[in-house]
Amino acid sequence: MIQLPGTRRLLATWLTLMALTLVAMLSARLDQDSWEPLPLVSALLVLMVTGFKAQRLLMVYLNLRAATPAWKGTFVGLVILTLTLIGGGYLAPRLVG
Repeated sequence: MIQLPGTRRLLATWLTLMALTLVAMLSARLDQDSWEPLPLVSALLVLMVTGFKAQRLLMVYLNLRAATPAWKGTFVGLVILTLTLIGGGYLAPRLVG
């Protein structure tokens, strides 16, 4: 029988995700009026927060913690690949120019 996450775990995860959203928003400086690129530290923080949030969504809301290691590895690998591509896209103009 599949063990579903309880209400307490779901609420704790939701609160964590909301707090991390605030961290990402502050790091991304959404109140900024200019279109300058984010500093590297801010961009890395946003990517790290996004990765952790994706991991929590996968493990708690999609209940991948009850899945086989192959499913977990596939989904986590895809999240890492996506974040790597986003990070590479952010760094590419800095390395070329």
